[in-house]
Amino acid sequence: MTRLAPALLLAVAVSFTMRAATNSSALDLARQLNRAFVEVAESVSPSVVVIRVANKPGKLPFDDDENPFWDLLPKGMPEEFRKHFKDELEKRRKEEEEESKSSTPSFDGKGSGVIIQEDGYILTNFHVVEDAVKIEVRLRDRRRFTATLHGKDPQSDLAVLKINATNLPAAKLGDSDAVRVGEFAVAIGAPFEFDYSVTFGHISAKGRSQVVPSRGFQSQGATMDQDFLQTDASINPGNSGGPLVNLYGEVIGINTLIRGLRTGIGFAVPVNLAKVVSENLIKNGKFPRLWLGIGIRGLREDDEAEEKVDGVEDGVLVTSIQENGPASKSDLKRRDVIIAVDGKSVVTSAQLRNEVRRKQAGKAVTLEIIRQSKPMKIKVHPEEWPESKEPKSKGE
Repeated sequence: MTRLAPALLLAVAVSFTMRAATNSSALDLARQLNRAFVEVAESVSPSVVVIRVANKPGKLPFDDDENPFWDLLPKGMPEEFRKHFKDELEKRRKEEEEESKSSTPSFDGKGSGVIIQEDGYILTNFHVVEDAVKIEVRLRDRRRFTATLHGKDPQSDLAVLKINATNLPAAKLGDSDAVRVGEFAVAIGAPFEFDYSVTFGHISAKGRSQVVPSRGFQSQGATMDQDFLQTDASINPGNSGGPLVNLYGEVIGINTLIRGLRTGIGFAVPVNLAKVVSENLIKNGKFPRLWLGIGIRGLREDDEAEEKVDGVEDGVLVTSIQENGPASKSDLKRRDVIIAVDGKSVVTSAQLRNEVRRKQAGKAVTLEIIRQSKPMKIKVHPEEWPESKEPKSKGE
């Protein structure tokens, strides 16, 4: 026994040493990840701004039934409670209208934004500043500026603000196409007026296209350019317009809306779309959006749609065609399945919209379709979005 003691002690010592080394290695890895989140917050926060908005008199949250932010209210809310809530909003509206007649506009709205150019251009959500009569921007260093609305694109819910400043810390814009589901994601903004709050989670999904309900062309959901990144990073009212970033400190999305409070389901406009839109807004004050005038649904995005199209597994189903829209002047029909645009295959609604967006207004594009199991090619001339028209659909 005496001879075995030294060997036993040596084995125990080696075991403890190996365990300590293993624990140290694991802790070092955890500390590195911890430092990564800290560095992201410290590097990106100076590019984030807090936006305060004085809205038009009488403009209140949840102003219409189609507003997606009704989804913030608990599911299954009794109709009488909803009616009471709307009655209270109407009462507040009238009170504020009376007060506004004899007072200066008050800052009653708040959101976030991200600096995208050092000479004072700021990207945010359109719904943050939609009814603003005055906009104030506060930087991380506490400086305040009056901002002007330089350009807007309601379909993507994006807007560009301009402040009179230079040498600002512009954010690094990443590549949302390269984002992978499961990656870490960090949201920075001003939820519930808690400025520069940092939350983290993951990219839960890409290409979400039916986030805002669509009930024909006249609904908000149908006219929105829906190609959202989904994240479980905590996003709340006030985060709108702020950045969603990766661990490299690159903006990969613009936080836009949530599906119910405390659900862990948030949505951001992909930064690649935001870049295209903002570049046009800065240069021209508007984004020349092309459209075909059709209702669409990816077959793999909707099990119900897939069941209705025999023999076709991939593609985009045409659910409706708008009267007097570009597609109505072509041979395209409801129930056609679009599988390619100018030779480039499309599987989702977002892919189809992205391909059309790259084309020139009035120049024909060739749609490869499947109609009653037969492949066909049809030419359609995309046109610029008719902002002044209220679209109406046929065939549904």
